[in-house]
Amino acid sequence: MHHKPIIIVPGQSNSIFFEIFFKTLKKNKFSSALILICDANIFKINAKKYNFNIAVNLIKPDQQIHLLKKNTINIINVKIKKNKKKIIKLNNDNKYIFDCFKIAFKILKNKSTYKFLNGPINKNNFLNKKYLGITEYLAKNFNKKNIGMLIYNKELSVCPLTTHLPVKLVSKKVTKTLIINRLKMIDDFFIKNFKLKPKIAVTGLNPHCESILNYNEDDEIVLPAITSAKKKGILVSGPYAADTVFLKQNRKKFNVILGMYHDQVLTPLKTLFEYNAINITMGLPFLRVSPDHGPNEKMVNKNISNPTSLVQALKFLDKI
Repeated sequence: MHHKPIIIVPGQSNSIFFEIFFKTLKKNKFSSALILICDANIFKINAKKYNFNIAVNLIKPDQQIHLLKKNTINIINVKIKKNKKKIIKLNNDNKYIFDCFKIAFKILKNKSTYKFLNGPINKNNFLNKKYLGITEYLAKNFNKKNIGMLIYNKELSVCPLTTHLPVKLVSKKVTKTLIINRLKMIDDFFIKNFKLKPKIAVTGLNPHCESILNYNEDDEIVLPAITSAKKKGILVSGPYAADTVFLKQNRKKFNVILGMYHDQVLTPLKTLFEYNAINITMGLPFLRVSPDHGPNEKMVNKNISNPTSLVQALKFLDKI
């Protein structure tokens, strides 16, 4: 079952994806076939740039999985439009990404595989503020409302209750129901995919879980949610002050830390593990992962980008 192919959408044309992809393949081998949905010419240009020699097998979106060739890179060719000066304009790049996703979604909905990886994408350009992030974009296309972002590292993972939401809106989105649902999602995901009953810590919303206001969300919302989740058999405790739960003696007690907003938990995790973590979307009818970093356009063509997150993402999908 775990040898199902991995569908890969590299993302925007101008990113570090192919650099880290070729660095990954030079030092790692995977049992699962790799199917890239991208412009084959862009792939070949980058392969030459980064001195990576491998046969390319052009396939069709509806091609049977058993026809995939071994020791090759399988590519579903999606041509990107250029102007007369061979420049790719932003709107054409966005359409290109959209077309790649569209093909990937069709394959995933046909259940030919359950493994999906997308490369880094500039969300501001591609999503145009219609979605909070790629997580929500994927959820919309599969009619899923109850989804969650898990930044996974085998030593410690984090989950932000709210994702790319402006801070001033966070408190309005923090509810008892959402916290309980997210805790259940984390619990189910770890049991199913890692055969592990996770120990989960929950941070408070406010500094030190305290408030000078009469209404304290940590007392009125977070704590009751934790109490309810415990009654459902979830190994959860808190709320903990976010500025101390990541201290070494504290964090080693847990597998996952659920925070109330993005930077509250992603900042310390990236400080601890840097690129050694992957972005997993829980709640989809397939496994979606992505390297835990952006396209980093400023680093394109410098050949100094770190492939660790992509390596871990592909290893995760390959084994599961």
